[in-house]
Amino acid sequence: MIEPRANPRFLGHAAAVASLHHAATSGRLHHGWLISGQPGIGKATLAYRFARWLLAGGTSADLALPESSPVFRRVAATTHPDIFTIERRLNDKGDRLQSVIVIDTVREAIQFMHHTPSEGGWRVVIIDGVETMNPATANALLKMLEEPPARAILLLVTSAPGRLLPTIRSRCRALALSPLSDADVSTLLADYAPELAAHERERLVGLAEGSIGKALTLAAEGGVALAGLVDEVLAAPVSAERAQNIADTVARAVEGVDKFETFLTLLRGGLAARTRSAAKSGAAAAALAGQVSLWQDLGKLEREVVGLNLDKRAAIIVALSELHRS
Repeated sequence: MIEPRANPRFLGHAAAVASLHHAATSGRLHHGWLISGQPGIGKATLAYRFARWLLAGGTSADLALPESSPVFRRVAATTHPDIFTIERRLNDKGDRLQSVIVIDTVREAIQFMHHTPSEGGWRVVIIDGVETMNPATANALLKMLEEPPARAILLLVTSAPGRLLPTIRSRCRALALSPLSDADVSTLLADYAPELAAHERERLVGLAEGSIGKALTLAAEGGVALAGLVDEVLAAPVSAERAQNIADTVARAVEGVDKFETFLTLLRGGLAARTRSAAKSGAAAAALAGQVSLWQDLGKLEREVVGLNLDKRAAIIVALSELHRS
């Protein structure tokens, strides 16, 4: 999937696009915007789309800018002088992302915002994953929102707005993005992954829950085949031998792709759907409570296996043994 900063493809979220366009063209553009929604639906892509359009002095109502535009190319290449991006950085060893956005990055952004725009227009700061800020970073961001310089705008991107300080949320215009329609997910899947067969694309759309990011992740990790295994194990108890075969399949990484977390996510999703269906059919409260407890237990199992690097094959066998236990 193309990085948001270089992605010209954008579908859905018409109301959010219209709000940004109206604010910019009315001369009353707020200095802080909070773009929220579930992962993989285009939040960061929208932030960069608007940033490019603003920096280029765009006029189109859909905030589009041609890929041939010098502004588009420089933003994609991270060489535009009037845009600054904050994300979690690599740790000191350079082998994984830090768990939080640290205060040094926000201090750099504050200095950036107080400089005169290099090209006479706006200065734009995009903070992707703003919910991962530590407390000191959040307070520094709050100060920046309270004392914004002229011709500077903050675009905050988050999948968990409830984790932000209420004072940060209150100082931003909110754009809550909804999941994409199935039609939009299907169109984007056909664009990003044209090698998928029609039946594979249809199944991925059903699993994606309105997230093109999730659909592409599932496509890359054999999600269609894993979903078939989930259907099998939810339909009826499997034999010990079959459970071992499934565990072997799931626990074995292929071409560096680890399928364990994807399988557990799909399994919990299928279990949740089954529980909702049972609730609508009038199932007993005790039975529903047992399914909810199982859903929680599977989440705990996944976190422990990943966090402590435990035996994934054994964990899958344990999970399958619990599915139909009364």
